[in-house]
Formats: sequence, C-alpha cells, structure tokens
Amino acid sequence: MGRITTRSPVVKITVGGEAVRRPDTLAVEEPLEIRVAGVPLAVTMRTPGHDVELAAGFLVSEGVLSRGDQFASAIHCGGPGTGGTDGNTYNVLDLTLAPGVHPPSADLARNFYTTSSCGMCGKASIEAIETISTYDVAADAASVSAATLTALPDALRAQQAAFDKTGGLHAAGLFDAETGELLVLREDVGRHNAVDKIVGWAVLHDRLPLRGTVLLVSGRASFELAQKAVMAGIPILAAVSAPSSLAVELATASGLTLVGFLRGPSMNAYARADRIRV
Repeated sequence: MGRITTRSPVVKITVGGEAVRRPDTLAVEEPLEIRVAGVPLAVTMRTPGHDVELAAGFLVSEGVLSRGDQFASAIHCGGPGTGGTDGNTYNVLDLTLAPGVHPPSADLARNFYTTSSCGMCGKASIEAIETISTYDVAADAASVSAATLTALPDALRAQQAAFDKTGGLHAAGLFDAETGELLVLREDVGRHNAVDKIVGWAVLHDRLPLRGTVLLVSGRASFELAQKAVMAGIPILAAVSAPSSLAVELATASGLTLVGFLRGPSMNAYARADRIRV
C-alpha cells in the first residue's frame, strides 16, 4: 500500500511575528489507473489505500457490478511509468470479473484524468450519468430518528485519523440507520473516492444492496454522490454541507432520502423526509 500522508517543509507566517520554517503533514494524492481484464478504463486522482474497494465501488457506480459474486480478483501492476512519487508500483490496478459478467462497454472508458474534486468529469451528458440502478431505493422501508442523524457527524469526525494529521481529506461513513452504529469509514482527497471505497467494501463483503443504512459525507452532497448511493441501494444520504440542485432532483426522482446542513441539532431534508422520525 502506498503512503496516505507525507511530510513537507513549510514556512509558518504570522502577521506581526517571525516566519518559522517547520515540517508539515500532507495528504498524498496520486493517480490510480483502473483496468478491467488488462483494458484501461479510467484514471482517478486518489489517496492511496483501499484501492481494490475504490475500483470495485467505481464499477458499481457505473452499473458494471451489482453483487459481490460478480467480482473475482484484483492485482496491482508494475512497469515503466507506473510508480508513484515514491517509486511504488501501486498506481495501476487490474480487475478480473466473474465468468459471465459483461466487461465495461467501450464508451465507458475514459482516456483522461478524473480529478479528485469531480468523479463524473468528462461524461458527455447528464443522461449518460443517470445509469439505471439494480435496486429500488424508493421501496426501502428504512427510517432513522432525527436524534440519531444529528449524532453522526461527531461520530464520523472522531474516527478521521488521517484528517487529524493533514486537515486535507474528505470522509464518508456508512451507518446502521436503526442503531447509528458506524459500519465503515473511508477517507480520501476526493469525496467521490471515499464513497466508492465504502461501496467497494460492500462488494468485497457481499453486502449489496446496502438497505437500512445512512451514508454520511463530510462535505456537500453532489449529484454524483446521490447517484452512487442509489446505485448501491443506500436509502439515506446525509451531508454536513449543502446539496446541489441536481442531487435534489435525482433524490426526488429515485426515492432517496437526502439531508443537507446536518449540523448541531438541526438539518434540512430535501427529499423523502418521511424516513426521518422526529
């Protein structure tokens, strides 16, 4: 596994004080090339770690995988030019799908970088993004108490070890809607990567669809995060910041409960507020 943090010299400048040179801890950002059966599919900028989960979750978001038994194996590949900043060979990952699972179509392959701020950059249109999910999120009978929801941001923040060191990583956490138990947490420079790692965790543990769960993200709720929740069968998506207009539209259309501005004792419910027990 590559490093998730690195050290860099900085000059600390304070108004009216002296400039002090000292080391600082930074979140590592490196490219990961995802291949399927040797065929390049996409390159994303990510924080190294949980790469297999990231790739598997990415394939769920794209409609290639919907069950754990459709994923066979993955291997990191080496070779000229594949090393990261520290010379490792962990930046190319080749996935093998189970027999009978159709590989990604040719028009899905993206011969460019997916940035850490936007997992859907390069899609031709909104219509191309709106992949039909295997799961009917609207039919999920999950509910969550408002008190449970308001406790989740603190529970997420308490487990963000890498953020404590760098202040530069997004986090996503998957919680049991009934008990508020944290099931899994992932951090990454890209919020969409953190969510893909959680969905990939579910693939590797054969837990799709993720019924009865809440997905909490540390930043805003974008269209792509709402789509990833729907594709994984997650009924409730909550964010500590604002949702986008397209996220609200997708949540309303798909039956996803979408919560924004989850801070302190309050929140805004933008879609399917009936799942929240006051």
